[in-house]
Amino acid sequence: MKGDIRTHSRSSSIFLYKSANPKSLLTFPTNFEEHELQHETIKPYTRKWETSIMNTIDELNLISKYKPLSKFQHKCDVIHDVPAIFFSTGGYTGNVYHEFNDGIIPLYITSQQFNKEVIFVILEFHSWWYTKYGQILAQLSNYPPIDFNSNSMSHCFQEAIIGLEIHDELTIHSSKLMEGRSSQANILGLRNLLSQALEQPKVRVDRETKKPKIVLLSRSGSRAITNQHSLVKLAQKIGFNVQLLKPSQKTELATIYKAIGDADVMIGVHGAAMTHFLFLKPKHVLIQVIPLGTEWASETYYGEPAKKLGLKYIGYKIHPRESSLYNKYDKNDPILRDPISVNKKGWEFTKRIYLEDQNVILDLKRFQKLLVRVYDNYYINVMKINASRLVS
Repeated sequence: MKGDIRTHSRSSSIFLYKSANPKSLLTFPTNFEEHELQHETIKPYTRKWETSIMNTIDELNLISKYKPLSKFQHKCDVIHDVPAIFFSTGGYTGNVYHEFNDGIIPLYITSQQFNKEVIFVILEFHSWWYTKYGQILAQLSNYPPIDFNSNSMSHCFQEAIIGLEIHDELTIHSSKLMEGRSSQANILGLRNLLSQALEQPKVRVDRETKKPKIVLLSRSGSRAITNQHSLVKLAQKIGFNVQLLKPSQKTELATIYKAIGDADVMIGVHGAAMTHFLFLKPKHVLIQVIPLGTEWASETYYGEPAKKLGLKYIGYKIHPRESSLYNKYDKNDPILRDPISVNKKGWEFTKRIYLEDQNVILDLKRFQKLLVRVYDNYYINVMKINASRLVS
């Protein structure tokens, strides 16, 4: 939208005012100022294809009218000289995967063209969300955001974008960028932005003496690694420095970034917390433990995006014996032997059986082979780096 744009939060509306000509005054002599040239509604949330969640999103009225004759009617309380982007933090907000996939990444894509000279106007604003992501928003905009629903003043703009541009699962496709978007708006550009927003000064550590670091994402409830303690001891025996990380909704993003940002390897079971692979440096290792029945989701939501970020991705598909479901069902039950057929019955079956009722008991002899391979490759890379330094 471009022109005379004015907000009216009490009616959940954005007005675009157009100048009237003399013929218009003759056509609408009595209700001129109330006449709507165009009226549309929009829900500024990215998951347009999911009817159930879109039904929960607040609706915004987009109304085109002739300019008021009186300067006191729907006047501008605050006039901004930079564009606005309107979006909602409702929907699945509260799940870190959706917070990045449906919010932060689309916001990054949509705002790049303005080089921080843009104001974010947020519907269904959550103070906790801003506390969590404020450092990232500060890298995208030079201005504090506006809480649309709680701000009764009329804010006026000359340009506004309503809604965000979304591409794919936790990634950005340069080919999909709309005209005017920066060529730097790619997944590596986002990774650099996260670093600028969240990285803290580090104490330099000699890579020759530093053990490779594993961050192990710890889960409780469903999809937990029940022999996690033994896994930690195994990794330490191989030569890794292991840090357990159990992020929650209240964990500061900078704390999570600090743990993962300097890690060589991140290990986790398929789930929303795997979204934090975005904090790993390119060429470092992501190991995703893939429970029964979650192969497609694991690869689509995390595996493929991790590769696009430049990570060395390893998907560890558990055997039926490594699943807690093995002791709950007959050994020939399709739940164990043919998860694809079970998933075809619908999302509710997948959710109830594989996501909410399954834990993982890793075969440590099998997993050890993977860790040893990763460890050996780490030292090969360190030797190459040290050799190149000697040559230079």
